[in-house]
Amino acid sequence: MMKDNSSDKSALRKRANEIKDFTCKNLIVVLENPKTLKNIGSVVRNVNALGAEKVYIVDESGALPDDWQYMRHWNPLVKPSASAVKWSFVKRFISTQSCIEHLESNKFESIATSPHVKGKVNVELSKGDYTQKRLAVWFGNESKGLSEQVIESSSLCVSIPMFGIIESLNLGTSSGIVLYEITKQRREFQDRKYGRI
Repeated sequence: MMKDNSSDKSALRKRANEIKDFTCKNLIVVLENPKTLKNIGSVVRNVNALGAEKVYIVDESGALPDDWQYMRHWNPLVKPSASAVKWSFVKRFISTQSCIEHLESNKFESIATSPHVKGKVNVELSKGDYTQKRLAVWFGNESKGLSEQVIESSSLCVSIPMFGIIESLNLGTSSGIVLYEITKQRREFQDRKYGRI
């Protein structure tokens, strides 16, 4: 006897509709040349769980499929994202420059994340304001960090305070910490703006 998956699908669709109002509008997470599909999957999972709107990936090595619809069902990303890629908008860019130009043409303000002081303006995560109308949050390559091009195009650089001998976190962990603070602020701002609190 074949299992009827229609009730599973309708339950997921119902859940997607219920959480729509809690999505942080105009919040894009950008990964610049991430090294592994596992880390991309972890970030997509965080983005989906915390309610950011989109993921942009600068993929100069061509490791990812170009077609988003295909990527949503592409096994190397489905598994590490815990299927979150099926419910998330992911767009690939072939260069950092093309991604920056796309964001700027759509009036997004970029902020960079780095464990070190790098940008023109540097803030600790909990002390920043992330309620800009359109915001893109950049995360860098696991070993190289963000390029100077991204740092230069960003209005500020956000850091997570660290107190151990090791002064770095993996991409999944750092994106989760940063996005938790940013999405919390943006949801509170949206709730006030739309009179939900």
